[in-house]
Amino acid sequence: MENIRNFSIIAHVDHGKSTLADRLLEHTGTIEKRKMQEQVLDRMDIERERGITIKMQPVSLAYQQDGVSYMLNIIDTPGHIDFSYEVSRSLRAVEGVLLLVDATQGVQAQTLSVLEMAQELNLVIIPVLTKIDMGHARTDEVSLEVADLLDCNPDEVLLVSGKTGEGIEELLRVIIKKFPAPQQDTATDARALVFDFSYTNHTGVNAFARVFGGSFKKGERLVLREINTAFSLKDVGVFKPDMVSAESIEKGMIGYFTTGIKEPGIAVVGDTITRAQAKTEPFPGYQEAVPVIWVSLYPQDANDYNTLHHTLQEMRLVDAAFTYEEERSTALGKGFRCGFLGMLHFEIITERVRRQAGIELVVTAPSTDFIITKKGGETMVIATPAKFPDKHEIESVTEPWVAVDIIAPAEQVPALSQLIGEYEGFVLQVNDFKNNRCIVQGEMPLREMMRQFFDKLKSISSGYASLSYKRIGSREADVTRLDILLAEEEFPAFASIVSRVRGEREARELVSTLHETIPRALFVIKIQAKMDGRIVASKTLPALRKDVTAKLYGGDITRKMKLREKQKKGKQKMGAAGRVTVSHDTFLKVVQRR
Repeated sequence: MENIRNFSIIAHVDHGKSTLADRLLEHTGTIEKRKMQEQVLDRMDIERERGITIKMQPVSLAYQQDGVSYMLNIIDTPGHIDFSYEVSRSLRAVEGVLLLVDATQGVQAQTLSVLEMAQELNLVIIPVLTKIDMGHARTDEVSLEVADLLDCNPDEVLLVSGKTGEGIEELLRVIIKKFPAPQQDTATDARALVFDFSYTNHTGVNAFARVFGGSFKKGERLVLREINTAFSLKDVGVFKPDMVSAESIEKGMIGYFTTGIKEPGIAVVGDTITRAQAKTEPFPGYQEAVPVIWVSLYPQDANDYNTLHHTLQEMRLVDAAFTYEEERSTALGKGFRCGFLGMLHFEIITERVRRQAGIELVVTAPSTDFIITKKGGETMVIATPAKFPDKHEIESVTEPWVAVDIIAPAEQVPALSQLIGEYEGFVLQVNDFKNNRCIVQGEMPLREMMRQFFDKLKSISSGYASLSYKRIGSREADVTRLDILLAEEEFPAFASIVSRVRGEREARELVSTLHETIPRALFVIKIQAKMDGRIVASKTLPALRKDVTAKLYGGDITRKMKLREKQKKGKQKMGAAGRVTVSHDTFLKVVQRR
């Protein structure tokens, strides 16, 4: 174990984690130059398109220094706050972290949140400044900022460029010198901590784990302790970065365990692998991932229901934090109520489902959990707007709140404070941070966080603000259900739970959005918003006009009158029996504008 170094790369979103990993892979010869590509550890198309890491990826590097061979096990972690629990598990699997800070941006809010995790685990931290090759890099200024944050000497902040490779050799030397080798586990038997997993139809679940004690060999009978599921170890090995099979995996190493399990929800991040007969205690701190937001997914074509169901099953196999259950809507038919860790998690899973299934989806507006106490004392948890009771049935409603930390230039603090107020939150305190920046700390309802708060924050700060948040419990809420009627038929997909104070304004905005986006039909479409049993906004979409007399050339005027009267009656008949069909693009536009 003396020649093993296990570490993670942590940073704010888009601070160059994947690019730095590329250079480490290239410099150590783990991947030949002719096979290199950008973001080589980001395996999903969506990661490459967005330029962010969504799923953590381990890799083992073989590196020689002064005639000694070392194994460097890296875990490239996501930077977004939605995946903070997965990041916390990966940090428990290593002895050190590279803390990356963009030399053009400085320390950001999520930098602080992941740094706090590493410090709580007493990990060795190596500060690294990236993107030093950029023309507008503030190398000296940001080095002082990072040094002050970590209470270290500015000379200890390493300067690297993931693009040019500058500073990579020095970084590798410091990694060998400062990161400690793995220590022997206190448990008497072999055990490993699961920090991620993958799935294939052929092998089933592949658990990614760090071995803390003992060794594991192919064919052994093992068990996942937290969920008490036994399996035979089909294969075991390391990442190069592809999975490379080995006869065994030893203490101190990071590798994969092919379980053969093909049931959704069985493999979870934070579980402990031990031998089936061992009485070894699982690693402490395990907790199940709890969905933060809920969204309903329906196939636009009812015939695609089974395809959607199968695809969601596969998503559940590779992401236990994603949950779903069947539901039925009178307007939309059969679909699924899905739980996600946050807005980015929702966007990623939905896009992956759409691409993998090859079908069009109807996506409802995101909502969160509300705890409702009905008159009479009955308590219920509601995550679906359509199930929200009427006003006269409710005694009280509580909803989850979050604490937010925003780092932004000092001159933007008044605008940020106003923004938080507009989203029903409040500012607790504002403290000076570094380099004419402030950290704004406040609290707000999670429901408001989902209402395009991050986009508004980026807009008013011109992209200079960064955000981190965490849940802090539940508080009383003054909310109600907003329903949308199209041609006097309720559309549950557009239903939402809104603040009663802001409800009428949102109703008018939503009705206007639908009026602009729904295509006209051959009959009149009345678009209405209903709240607390009354219509609070309404607009009418006129019917398409077709000149039925165009084919007539001359003749008595009564001929034209008869055709127009016939057309009028036809439209009335269509309006009475007609059903509005809302396209997938319309649903997306409405969700994006809310």
